[in-house]
Amino acid sequence: MARKLFGTDGIRGKANVEPMTAETALRVAMAAGHRFTRGDHRHLVVVGKDTRLSNYMIEPAMQAGFTAMGMDVVLVGPMPTPAVAMLTRSLRADLGVMISASHNLFEDNGIKLFGPDGFKLSDDVEEEIEALIENGLLDHLAASNRLGRARRLEDARGRYTEFVKHSFPRGLGLDGLKIVVDCANGAAYKVAPAVFYELGADVIPMAIEPNGTNINHNCGATATEALQQQVVAHGADLGVALDGDADRVILCDETGTVVDGDQVMAMIARSWQAAGRVTGGGVVATVMSNLGLEKYLETIDLKLERTSVGDRYVLERMRAAGFNLGGEQSGHLILSDYSTTGDGLIAALQVLAAFVESGTLMSAFASVFEPYPQLLKNVRVADRSAMDAPSVKAKITAAEEKLGGDGRVLIRPSGTEPLIRVMAEGLDEALVTEVVDEIADAIAAVSA
Repeated sequence: MARKLFGTDGIRGKANVEPMTAETALRVAMAAGHRFTRGDHRHLVVVGKDTRLSNYMIEPAMQAGFTAMGMDVVLVGPMPTPAVAMLTRSLRADLGVMISASHNLFEDNGIKLFGPDGFKLSDDVEEEIEALIENGLLDHLAASNRLGRARRLEDARGRYTEFVKHSFPRGLGLDGLKIVVDCANGAAYKVAPAVFYELGADVIPMAIEPNGTNINHNCGATATEALQQQVVAHGADLGVALDGDADRVILCDETGTVVDGDQVMAMIARSWQAAGRVTGGGVVATVMSNLGLEKYLETIDLKLERTSVGDRYVLERMRAAGFNLGGEQSGHLILSDYSTTGDGLIAALQVLAAFVESGTLMSAFASVFEPYPQLLKNVRVADRSAMDAPSVKAKITAAEEKLGGDGRVLIRPSGTEPLIRVMAEGLDEALVTEVVDEIADAIAAVSA
């Protein structure tokens, strides 16, 4: 069946507009609750959220849906997405829910579901949930004496803080480091500063005053300008930027220069490979990761396996082939030795574990490889099939010949907008610009 609700990372949309309404949230909870009711034990669901205003609407709607199906609900309040995944496993819950639109602004919201193993649900299970919603759920409501109860888990923050700290090497500390931590006015606004402080760092927190409408607004992993300025102003050793639900991280060095997810993966791969910790023989990344990362990994005897865009596809490949390190250029880093989903804090700590022993500045430590010039252009189209036109294919072939073995071209349709994304990278920046413009113009001409 065609998926109507679930996208590549759960359900997402504008708050109080379908599908992100209280009614749909209620029905999603009822369907998911029914799907994950197994056996005669008291069933449990963990529900977390970020700090956006619409969570005052979505959270109680989902709580009502779960209790109507006979599931007990544990509310953990504003917590990072990876914390919900961890607590779902730790509490032996049947299901986990994170209400968040990740790096989007407050007007949007989303629902991410985790199975009892702490992993995001498969496409097949999401389709089952959609089918239940469409076919009706009134026949599955719990009897009056089997309704669920709801309670708050008071020590959720402490549990997750200790979990994250235990990923840092025993006997090592962050003493002497000054770190600016940008919490995006999001789910990690209390947890993140505590983690770095308790490990010994001098912490300068920012974006820690959420008001329901300022999540990710001019702050966080997708808007690092303020962090870069604060790092320089405070003479800090580095900056750490999380997004609204803290499943991604972007760093910046002491000069305020941004360090993206590709460089973060390279730093962790370098450290883990030296320690013999990399499994699967390489790293998993998406088609958007820089060619420079791939070339660098080859120099340390690691391969780069590419997937479609989306951290769920990265994780699927990691699980299928035994990789323990993967991620996206945008900062979603999955370290499966520790977590079942992207975790910005754990990724940052793995970088810091190697950095504190290097004795260098972050600007030197983080320059693992020289990125290939890369350009992405979005072309608005009436029909995404324009990318398959003979004239467009001819331009793509010509571009690949021009770039040769030192570059690549990637053309892909957007999954959410009427756009075709044209990306190229290579050693010659002018040539990269030239071929991207030629392909984009060819697509625009066909679509006109």
